[in-house]
Amino acid sequence: MEMYVGFGYDVHRFKKGRKLILGGVEMAGPKGLDGHSDADVLAHALMDALLGAAGLNDIGYFFPNTDPKYKNISSISLLEFVYKELRSQNFFVNNVDIAVIAESPKICLFIDGMKENISKAIGLKKERIGIKATTNEKMGFLGRGKGIAAMAVASIRRERKYDDKNP
Repeated sequence: MEMYVGFGYDVHRFKKGRKLILGGVEMAGPKGLDGHSDADVLAHALMDALLGAAGLNDIGYFFPNTDPKYKNISSISLLEFVYKELRSQNFFVNNVDIAVIAESPKICLFIDGMKENISKAIGLKKERIGIKATTNEKMGFLGRGKGIAAMAVASIRRERKYDDKNP
């Protein structure tokens, strides 16, 4: 069995009139994140971590922001596609760990819903999904409350099927 680790990062600025979606969970508020899709930074960082672990191209390659079919699309549906791509190459997800960096909103009440959405999208038990939040201590773009960032680490494994001709 071969094991691999990947890292992902994403950041989006706030924009009035958009829905705020993190981990596939919609949160009430006066502004959401700006982007071509639903701008779910948590899901975007996770997709890049999974793709990176498998040695594949990033989400911009698979879902270009110039393609109208991805306009306002659910990032959880894109995560499902990424998982199918990994499975097509015989990869399985061991665990994922995600950090959200934002001054607001506080996400602790939404983490269970996020884990549920991710669990369904990538076939992983909720106990193997870590999600936490931190602030940027009022420093920089994020600290001034201008947007949200997320970082993710994913561990995957490839289980090869062996036969007499391919030991």
